Amino acid sequence: MSTQETRRTARTAAAVHGHCDPRFAGVRQAFEDNFRERGELGAAVAVTAGGKTVVDLWGGWADPARTRPWERDTVVNVWSTTKGVVALCAHLLAGRGLLDLDAPVAAYWPEFAAEGKEKVLVRHLLSHRAGLPGLRRPHTLEQLYDWELTTGRLAATAPWWEPGTRSGYHVLTYGFLVGEVVRRVSGLRVGAFLERELTGPLGGGFTVGLPARQAGLAAELVPAPARPPAEQSAFFDKLTPVARAALTNPAAGPAQANSAGWRAAELLAANGHGTARAVAALYGVLAGRGAFGGRRFLPARAAERVRESEGPGRDLVLGAALEEDTEIGLGLWLSGPRGLYGPNPRAFGHDGFGGSCGLADPEAGVSLGYVMNRMGSRLADDPRKTALVDALYRAL
Repeated sequence: MSTQETRRTARTAAAVHGHCDPRFAGVRQAFEDNFRERGELGAAVAVTAGGKTVVDLWGGWADPARTRPWERDTVVNVWSTTKGVVALCAHLLAGRGLLDLDAPVAAYWPEFAAEGKEKVLVRHLLSHRAGLPGLRRPHTLEQLYDWELTTGRLAATAPWWEPGTRSGYHVLTYGFLVGEVVRRVSGLRVGAFLERELTGPLGGGFTVGLPARQAGLAAELVPAPARPPAEQSAFFDKLTPVARAALTNPAAGPAQANSAGWRAAELLAANGHGTARAVAALYGVLAGRGAFGGRRFLPARAAERVRESEGPGRDLVLGAALEEDTEIGLGLWLSGPRGLYGPNPRAFGHDGFGGSCGLADPEAGVSLGYVMNRMGSRLADDPRKTALVDALYRAL
């Protein structure tokens, strides 16, 4: 965004609304600065501490024409921030003794054993080590909306590498893999399971896909500025076949995510729609070691397993873009020495394509949810998110 555009955005941005505990005034300041200095269009941020919401702010516009102010209950597609919520569903079942994370996937999904996958474990699905970041045969976006077709093809697909040995970010397949296991164990699609077990008790504000009755609440995603053609070409030239399969078969961006077809589907890796308040509460369950708002959702030992590391390394899909090692637990990314989610290396969270994020820090007892509609150009660590996280930890 040009300097002139940034200034115009600052002049036309709606006021920030909501509440903020005085202790966390720096978070409000960082949120306001995102509009003034970092090109924010519409967004919300929420923080929980000790199981209570201490920051709940929103502002800006829900559409690029700036005709719809961002309201308290505005929801937006949060892309991969959804993955942390889906992982929480799996850990909820594990905490009840219904799902063994160290068992073969085929114990719950027999068809999955095809093509040498009989030894793939549930933990490999959660940690992006199943070797199935993308399908080998062409798969359209419309086919992706078909749950049975997509899960059937994944079950019949040979892994791209030896499962369990390396991480390779499962961009869109993650939700089908983990989600089908949750469905086989619980008897419910993840959207229904999530509502019954988590979002219902927590007060709503987050769905997988977007029910038609809530269409009026949705903010419109706005793409990041396009990369120069030479830069875009150089990036794709660096991709390995497995990375190409994960990132482009099929490819999806803001235009697709704003469509009725995308919103009607259940894409558990990428089309959760929520408020920042709901994201903070869901990640707050993990920050509270399984409890939030005076209610226990899963045992502390089960919540702790979310950050059970499979070891750091160069991701086979994202490595070319991030150009550094990352460390994934059983469903969430660890903050690590780079402080992806604040100074506690054992804090964890998940970023979404374009900038959104959920963060949990059990040691500090805090969680954060950030959602927005103007997408940034970074795969992770958007400057707006980083400013909010830094402000949170300065307040602690």
